[in-house]
Amino acid sequence: MARGNLADEQWSVLQPLLPKRRWGGRPSGPRRQLIDGIRFRIRTGVPSRGVPVEYGPWGRICTRRWSDQPGSS
Repeated sequence: MARGNLADEQWSVLQPLLPKRRWGGRPSGPRRQLIDGIRFRIRTGVPSRGVPVEYGPWGRICTRRWSDQPGSS
């Protein structure tokens, strides 16, 4: 676990609050990795393409949106 990433206890609290995955479409990849990547970018202020590859593709981190509204991603 890299410094600044969510601890197991923190993840166990956050995970149930995330929206459920919908059937269909492409899988988004590991959610914990995505959340850690978003947190890294916010914490350090690096440009989108400066996010380390350990957090996944930079485009996924920078364009991910969640909503509880039907039909939105």
